Amino acid sequence: MSVFDDPGHFGRLWADTYDLPGGLPDPTAAVEFLADLAGDGRVLELAIGTGRVALPLAARGCAVEGVEASPEMVAKLRAKPGGEHLPVAIGDMADVPDATGPYRMAYLVFNTLFNLTREERQADCFRNVARVLEPGGAFVIETYVPNLADIDRDEQVRPWSVTEDSAAIRLHRYDRAAQTFLRQTITFDGTGVHLHPFAMRYMWPEQIDEMAGRAGFRLTERYADWDRSPFDPTSTSHISVYRLG
Repeated sequence: MSVFDDPGHFGRLWADTYDLPGGLPDPTAAVEFLADLAGDGRVLELAIGTGRVALPLAARGCAVEGVEASPEMVAKLRAKPGGEHLPVAIGDMADVPDATGPYRMAYLVFNTLFNLTREERQADCFRNVARVLEPGGAFVIETYVPNLADIDRDEQVRPWSVTEDSAAIRLHRYDRAAQTFLRQTITFDGTGVHLHPFAMRYMWPEQIDEMAGRAGFRLTERYADWDRSPFDPTSTSHISVYRLG
């Protein structure tokens, strides 16, 4: 079995460094967008992580709940102001565990749909979100738009970081037929060699639309970013709003 079949794998490796400065986007625009859609309804974040989006959204008065596979990530969330009382179910986001709903909105940000590395698990995620949304409820997804120019070779080696005390490289192996990649970050420092593997199954927007449609969703809005800038063929990311029915 691959380590990527373990939904808690990512958090165990990355929780301690996930919130370091410069690594994550500012959530302000996302929070404004999501609060506008949520209104006074219940909200569910899949892969809530350390609360980067959920905590400021809850501070806006939204009734936010979460699903997260990593207890390590949830511990970081709990240590933040407002995080101690936020309801979070521990489990695989594709199963939407212990979430009874109905929710006005569910959301999945920062490419995290692609962290489900098998197509069938991505489809499970859509079906289970549909199960807990209220009629007409919204499922909001943020992902990048894949660019074939970025994966022009099946295997790639890229320098990552060099300091006086350490050096790191990243190796990528792509399976373009399966639309997956395995990334290994290898760090050399005074304590030894450290491996941080990561994998994704990417999809183009029209493939996500098709998967959503099979779960009973229809695309109602699509933007290039959280500021509602228009999406066009040159866009490198998209914010897509799907509704039931």
